[in-house]
Amino acid sequence: MVIAVTPKDRLALALDVDNDREALGIVAELKDSVGVFKVGHQLFTAYGPDIVRRITGMGGRVFLDLKYHDIPNTVAKAAAEAVKLGVSIFNVHSLGGLDMMKAAAESARETAEKLNLPVPTVLAVTILTSMDEKSMRKELKITRTLQREVVHLARLAQRAGMHGVVASPQEIKTLRRAVRGAFVILTPGVRPAWADKDDQKRVMTPGEAIKAGADFIVAGRPVLKANDRKAAVEKILEEIITVNDKGRKPEIRDRRSVETPKESGA
Repeated sequence: MVIAVTPKDRLALALDVDNDREALGIVAELKDSVGVFKVGHQLFTAYGPDIVRRITGMGGRVFLDLKYHDIPNTVAKAAAEAVKLGVSIFNVHSLGGLDMMKAAAESARETAEKLNLPVPTVLAVTILTSMDEKSMRKELKITRTLQREVVHLARLAQRAGMHGVVASPQEIKTLRRAVRGAFVILTPGVRPAWADKDDQKRVMTPGEAIKAGADFIVAGRPVLKANDRKAAVEKILEEIITVNDKGRKPEIRDRRSVETPKESGA
């Protein structure tokens, strides 16, 4: 499992673009400035596993953001394939339940050990950042407060052997208090002060998210839409560096395998 070490390593860039040529052009332009490139449903559906191989072949690291959510056996097989692809991070949806998450974590670890490959960081998505508490209660009929639901799902993920979660910036501090031990928090819904919020409802600036305790932040449209993408990335990195300089030290945790966290109460 590889966790952020430098400001650059903390930044994931979402390759939410229309074609492989543009995606690979962005990788070529920014691979020295960005820690990991997020391949989501759009790019993966259009180009399949080959787009991941092409990015890693260029020296880029990949966060495979497919949010696996299916029966445990199916997700376990998908997790094994993600390991074989050489992704650095992939995720499942925590609402798939404890058994599904366990199957994913165990499959990833066993496949990596069998093939002598690095163990990816395996994360569980909690509640999408496009949802707020009102929509969660009205549409999903979840009666807990949003923060309580996120904490519940994060603890469930830890019991299952997940390395951490994907959660909005507004839940970071709560998660740091509620979940003990080494636990990764990757944060989408990050918008620099100079960027539009778009369809994200629970947002923070990059500096605020890192200060709150995020290990990784995800940037997308603020960089992709910028006239100068490299300059936009540098602005985000400057925020991260400023936070580190003011007291939050980068965590140095770069391992090829990790022990499954011991179970804790949900």
